[in-house]
Amino acid sequence: MFRKRLPPEEERKVKANDREYNEKFQYASNCIVTSKYNIITFLPVNLFEQFQEVANTYFLFLLILQLIPQISSLSWFTTIVPLALVLSITAVKDATDDYFRHKSDNQVNNRESQVLIRGSLQNEKWMNVRVGDIIKLENNQFVAADVLLLSTSEPHGLCYIETAELDGETNMKVRQSISVTAELCDPNHLASFDGEVMCEPPNNKLDRFCGTLYWREKKYPLTNQNMLLRGCVLRNTEACYGLVIFAGPDTKLMQNSGRTKFKRTSIDRLMNTLVLWIFGFLVCMGGILAVGNAIWEKEVGFLFQSFLPWDPPVDNFLFSAFLSFWSYVIILNTVVPISLYVSVEVIRLGHSYFINWDQQMFCSQCNTAAEARTTTLNEELGQVEYIFSDKTGTLTQNIMTFNKCSINGQSYGELTGPLGIKPTRLNFTPLNPLADPNFCFYDEKLLESVKVGDPHTHEFFRLLSLCHTVMSEEKSEGELVYKAQSPDEGALVTAARNFGFVFRSRTPGTITTTEMGQTVTYSLLAILDFNNIRKRMSVIVRNPEGRIRLYCKGADTVLVERLQPCNQELISITSDHLNEYAADGLRTLALAYRDLSEEEWEAWSESHRFADKATDCREDRLAATYDKIEQEMLLLGATAIEDKLQEGVPETIALLSLANIKIWVLTGDKQETAVNIGYSCKMLTDDMTEVFIISGHTVQSVRHELRRARERMIALSRAREEGKGIEGWAEAGFVRNGCKEGQAGDGTADGGGEGARKPSQCPPIPSNLMDSISGEFALVISGHSLAHALEPDMEEEFLSTACACKAVICCRVTPLQKAQVVELIKKHKKAVTLAVGDGANDVSMIKSAHIGVGISGQEGIQAVLASDYSFAQFRFLQRLLLVHGRWSYLRMCRFLCYFFYKNFAFTMVHFWFGFFCGFSAQTVYDQFFITLYNIVYTSLPVLAMGMFDQDVPDQRSLEYPKLYEPGQLNLLFNKREFFICITQGIYTSVVLFFVPYAVLSDATQSNGVPLADYQSFAVTTATALVIVVSVQIALDTGFWTVFNHVFVWGSLGSFFTIMFALHSQTLFRNLPNQFHFVGSAQNTLLQPVVWLTIALATAICIVPVLAFRFLKLDLKPQLSDTVRYTQLVRQKRRKPAGRSMGGVWRGTGSVSEGRLGARGGSRRSGYAFAHQEGFGELITSGKNMRLSSLGLASFASRHSTGWIDTLRRKKNNPTPPGTSGENSPALSIVSGSVPPLSNSSSVLGGSQETPIEEEAVTAPAQNTDSDLAVCKQTSTSAVSEAATPQGSAQPNAAGVSTSIRGRPHVKDSSGGWAHSLGTVQESLFGWKGITTRARASNRAGSPSVAGETSHVV
Repeated sequence: MFRKRLPPEEERKVKANDREYNEKFQYASNCIVTSKYNIITFLPVNLFEQFQEVANTYFLFLLILQLIPQISSLSWFTTIVPLALVLSITAVKDATDDYFRHKSDNQVNNRESQVLIRGSLQNEKWMNVRVGDIIKLENNQFVAADVLLLSTSEPHGLCYIETAELDGETNMKVRQSISVTAELCDPNHLASFDGEVMCEPPNNKLDRFCGTLYWREKKYPLTNQNMLLRGCVLRNTEACYGLVIFAGPDTKLMQNSGRTKFKRTSIDRLMNTLVLWIFGFLVCMGGILAVGNAIWEKEVGFLFQSFLPWDPPVDNFLFSAFLSFWSYVIILNTVVPISLYVSVEVIRLGHSYFINWDQQMFCSQCNTAAEARTTTLNEELGQVEYIFSDKTGTLTQNIMTFNKCSINGQSYGELTGPLGIKPTRLNFTPLNPLADPNFCFYDEKLLESVKVGDPHTHEFFRLLSLCHTVMSEEKSEGELVYKAQSPDEGALVTAARNFGFVFRSRTPGTITTTEMGQTVTYSLLAILDFNNIRKRMSVIVRNPEGRIRLYCKGADTVLVERLQPCNQELISITSDHLNEYAADGLRTLALAYRDLSEEEWEAWSESHRFADKATDCREDRLAATYDKIEQEMLLLGATAIEDKLQEGVPETIALLSLANIKIWVLTGDKQETAVNIGYSCKMLTDDMTEVFIISGHTVQSVRHELRRARERMIALSRAREEGKGIEGWAEAGFVRNGCKEGQAGDGTADGGGEGARKPSQCPPIPSNLMDSISGEFALVISGHSLAHALEPDMEEEFLSTACACKAVICCRVTPLQKAQVVELIKKHKKAVTLAVGDGANDVSMIKSAHIGVGISGQEGIQAVLASDYSFAQFRFLQRLLLVHGRWSYLRMCRFLCYFFYKNFAFTMVHFWFGFFCGFSAQTVYDQFFITLYNIVYTSLPVLAMGMFDQDVPDQRSLEYPKLYEPGQLNLLFNKREFFICITQGIYTSVVLFFVPYAVLSDATQSNGVPLADYQSFAVTTATALVIVVSVQIALDTGFWTVFNHVFVWGSLGSFFTIMFALHSQTLFRNLPNQFHFVGSAQNTLLQPVVWLTIALATAICIVPVLAFRFLKLDLKPQLSDTVRYTQLVRQKRRKPAGRSMGGVWRGTGSVSEGRLGARGGSRRSGYAFAHQEGFGELITSGKNMRLSSLGLASFASRHSTGWIDTLRRKKNNPTPPGTSGENSPALSIVSGSVPPLSNSSSVLGGSQETPIEEEAVTAPAQNTDSDLAVCKQTSTSAVSEAATPQGSAQPNAAGVSTSIRGRPHVKDSSGGWAHSLGTVQESLFGWKGITTRARASNRAGSPSVAGETSHVV
């Protein structure tokens, strides 16, 4: 590990089978190290890290002071024992974490690989593999290093790999060796291979490799298609050989994995600042008392020199003041005792166990519980503002299912019957013994259409069985295994298989199918392959009768313009079906065909051969040839494929959005894939104003597109605010380069409004103006554009545009770019970030974010090992943040506020006492009380509050996501709250000192003996202090458990028990030098005046706090106060279970029933899941045809229990321009313009601008209960809409009062507890102006409300 750092490489040279030559370059070995420590470095490095904490350094400094007898009035063990305990606990935790990293490293490094050494294959550990070695890989093995593929067991040097750990994609990819080495399949031949590779130096670009092979005096170019990267898995290939180019830390996988960082919470960083402030405060107090000591010793102290001389080192009053200063620094250091840090670690540990034990975050399907892998970040879970999520395996299951289809204008595949009953699953076995038993379909009409021989239906499934690049293997009779390039192709071919059109096998020139039980072989004349520009693929086949037909499937946007215009009605109907499918979040494809004559085929075939052999512009020539024949086609229908989202993903995203958390998706998938998933999980909706696509290839074009997007946002925002109509506001447009799709993106087209202005003409946009944008926008940016956007001079441009959008999706990003995006937000927004992923490609992002969450999915455990928290499903994120995170933040803030309060109240008494003891650094309390105060008397109650306290139950935390905002705004513990706490503590110390001093100075015992002695005063003050802080924590505790009762009252009882024991005569007789307060407690606490003094001091300390809290609760309550009060009202007045409020909302506003197909631009092509160009060229060349039978991985569509049904209804239409927001019934449920929740926001007793019903005045508590119930149900309806089928919308409520503006405004008579529905909605969810109410009236003649709000929560 102490290897000398080498200069950066400019070019790498590798010679095969020559270790001596390669070792002179000192290339890295294949051993990886992700751990932070070893046995030698652990102690110094760990202590260095721990003493970076200001508090630890502060306590070390105090320990040194206490070792000086002349200034120490407290024993040194009071500091060294807790300091050693804190350091030891942290060291053990760090050592445990690092042990698991070592264990993981050893597991990987000790894997075995076959290395060609001296002509024979030998098993070597991965750590011993060197650059230049030739290794053998076998099927299903991980690739040990970045290797150049030399040869394989497959024809033409092909092999298949899975790259899930690199880019998260689980589909197969093809790699091919160069032809000159493809025949070197024998170890003897490979042993004589002495080629030399010259290539680029190590880098993190996963999709690029540039090099040259020099062998036998010839050179051969090398590309990424010739490389197998570490982390890939060899699939469906018996064996292959490769030359190691990059090893260990130089591999692209390790280059993309960020360094392990020491993460600290914002509260930790604030604590470091506060400790410095407190130390400065101590210096000031010590300085004041030292000056007082100097004055006193000079003016008064010299009079006592005859019987009370100075200690030998002190010879003048200045030196006495100097020693007094340090003595007071030691005495007053308890304002921040080290027990604070011990308690913090204990509380965090407890919160971590609560996460581990949460049964609602346990996944029974995979038997995986949530795990808190760190104990230092729990409270930061309650402050997250940005979530960065991977897509594949995190939001989706990467499982495709054939969901719906449209054939000849007839739609099939509805999942609900006329009565809302789900039909039974179809049984395909009687029709087709070759059917896939895992295939699910429920619409019997389609099966009947196949059975009766409908020609359009047969031709539809015939196209699906022929137009694809799927490979098939029949292991036994009827047992088919499909190997698809992407899951969607497998789903389509499997659908055709179950409906009687079974794809059986293929050769380079034929496709064999079984159609309704009859074996049919088609001649495969050509495959017109898919690419991202064409967005379609076609095959040209000749059937046994000799008829030539072209079958085509692709995105409807490109297919419709190539259809014959003869049947516009069918095109229109199918287009409507496509709109419906797209609105349901499904991936759509259009299907068409064309008959060709022999003459047409011959002419086209000749032009195709000419284009294929062209040496220049081959791709463009082929595309033009394809386009020429893909014309004048006839429409067959359309398909709709569902990419299975993980359970609860749309609800989770909706709920987190309501909590003002922004979610960015960072994925390695292509743009179409990411956009499709964005619609499926409701990040993108058809009601969005615009979706901007940034796809520029240069810095100038990216800057231009970003500026146009911002200008467009501002134009629409201004139009909305000013009430001016603007074209395109009511409709959502899919925008590319600031223009709607179909317009030019070169800056000359009219983008609408100010969006058409050129970048050079656009004025600078103030940041506050961008912050005021409503947020109904989305941004999609590609990887190559993101690379330019992340440049230093472009960061602000990108950030201001992205942060003004409600949703951001970054496509085709590398793992390093994911980390860079996270770092960008951390740098400029100063917000808490959370990254969630499930694959090795997410590790760098997880390490970069403040909080890393790993999903234990199908892509290995690398993400979990690098994460701070892990669980099995994305939906558990809402509970992790909104429940555990919010509670942890709340508990930690309350704990810290109370801890500082009680310690300032305890410590500042010494300061006041200094003015009455000659500034002699004498303590007020007994030494044992000082020692036990923070360890015994007050430690357990505050621990119980920090562990178990909660303001509202977990169900309410999820129902009212706005409760999460105080953490984001850091309202509960900040510098202001800290000063409030210490002010209260100082006030308490003044009362606790001066009230007993004033009373006891003239008081006497019952026998006439004066009470004005030091020990009686110390006992009285200590007793009053313990009682006051115990009453205070009882007031601060919002949720009482058995532990709270036991700890609070038990600590109070332990104080009296221990105090009477320490003041007993027994201990005094045994240790008279240690126990000076003999009999003080018994004598003092038997006096009534003492108890009256304690009661008076307690009342003076507590009554102002109670009065302030009651006034604040009545005048400016927080949202949690509202929710808690409503819960109490509900518990007192239980109502019978009511009907759903959903119908009421729909009755009060204009719900857009026909909004599903409003946006044609939202159609998503199923080809979004073909991640690269197809296998067409390989198939027609015959290169991928196997010589031996090999077991293939099944890529057929797998059934999974239902995910989330589509939205029952669309949310209400946005407020049109010119309409006042206060009078509009439309709810912008997921609007990004939610106002922040302030600490003093008036939720109760706010302004009553919205008139309320007259009947509400007579029942204020019921009004509050009902209003919050409405808000809660509206919140949950926004989340649960996705779980309700489209067709099951409830009828509008009858008798709902839709106009109550004419009612007179009646002042609330309940002291602010009864309030308008609009006030609560604005505070809860940022909604304004709901003028319609749904409330049953008991007056005679009042109409009944069908959807009365009587739901009990």
